[in-house]
Amino acid sequence: MYRSLEPEDIAFRDEVRAFLREHLSPKLSRATHLTTSVFPEPEIGHAWHRILWQQGWVAPGWPVEYGGTGWSLVQRWIFATETARAGAPALSPMGLKMVGPVIMRFGSPEQKAHYLPRILAGDDYWCQGYSEPGSGSDLASLQTRAVRDGEHYVINGTKTWTTHAHHANRMFALVRTGSEDTPRHRGISFLLLDMQSPGITIRPIRTIGSDHEVNQVFFDDVRVPVAQRIGEEGQGWAIAKYLLEFERGGSLNSGGLRCHLEELLRLARHTPRGDGCMLDDPDIALAFSQVEIDIDALEMTELRVMASLQTGQNPGAVSSLMKLRWSEIEQAMTHLGVRLLGPDALVWEHTRPLFAADARPVLDDLARPVTPKHLNARAFTIFGGTSEIQRDIIARELLGTVY
Repeated sequence: MYRSLEPEDIAFRDEVRAFLREHLSPKLSRATHLTTSVFPEPEIGHAWHRILWQQGWVAPGWPVEYGGTGWSLVQRWIFATETARAGAPALSPMGLKMVGPVIMRFGSPEQKAHYLPRILAGDDYWCQGYSEPGSGSDLASLQTRAVRDGEHYVINGTKTWTTHAHHANRMFALVRTGSEDTPRHRGISFLLLDMQSPGITIRPIRTIGSDHEVNQVFFDDVRVPVAQRIGEEGQGWAIAKYLLEFERGGSLNSGGLRCHLEELLRLARHTPRGDGCMLDDPDIALAFSQVEIDIDALEMTELRVMASLQTGQNPGAVSSLMKLRWSEIEQAMTHLGVRLLGPDALVWEHTRPLFAADARPVLDDLARPVTPKHLNARAFTIFGGTSEIQRDIIARELLGTVY
């Protein structure tokens, strides 16, 4: 697509590349490559967040009045593509792409004035309190309850699979505020919590890939000011649906997928097969071709969604299509990586993160993250809404299927 860019867009691309050469250190790009979980460690992601914030480039998707860049769709695509190709760390979406848009849309003037600048600057690190034991895909069945006590809610219950709760100082959470006879979708509210509040306990969950990225969070009489509620009481389900559209469809992921594909191509070229390399295997070559075609198709869909966002529309049900395809493509690539490693895929390193200074690697940096990424990617078709749920949404809202 670069061949069709206007001269001003070429100049912008060159500006982004110059910025990356100056500010993206080898340490940050190496740590990004060796990140095996869905988000980089805060010491990496936050460092890059602050660099972008100081440049004024941390929130390309935000309106200018809240600190956004004012970039065109093409410029946003260029920025996302160039940063991914350069190996820049992915920023945690919890603040910038999830609760930030919610506060803009539903928050009070006081909440906007307090939280939005802190999200931009990276002063707050957010986690999401949605899933519970027994309430994942069927999120409306959640049982964590918030009881009104004067100007506070008192929360009891638990949340699980809470990504980076052990790092976060803030959480946005769905809680049940309605009575027993309130319809379940109407009895949910959206609260902002201080993770240092008395009564919060965090228990780590170690993933199959050996990373500590998710947790179970327990609430024991945790008091949260009513002023920390977003929107009206009982409006939480509508707010959650709005947020999930941005979680699933508010990002440009094709650049990151292409970066991963380039890493696999380098691995294939350095993996011997007879007198050549793994790319000489027709089955491997076909797998690479299929992935590249899938990325091209996803990129076109992303650009369509970004165009609609630029006109003030929500991603809508097509966000489910984007989430579904992104997760399937990522899983296909991590599976391909294991095929390329062969027996070396059985080599295991317990050190996390892999970029830790005291790590003693057995494989080289190109191969080290392959197996842990493959294992952690098994969850990609589960978190953010399972693939089955996404297909239901696509069938109902895009295809008009009647059940």
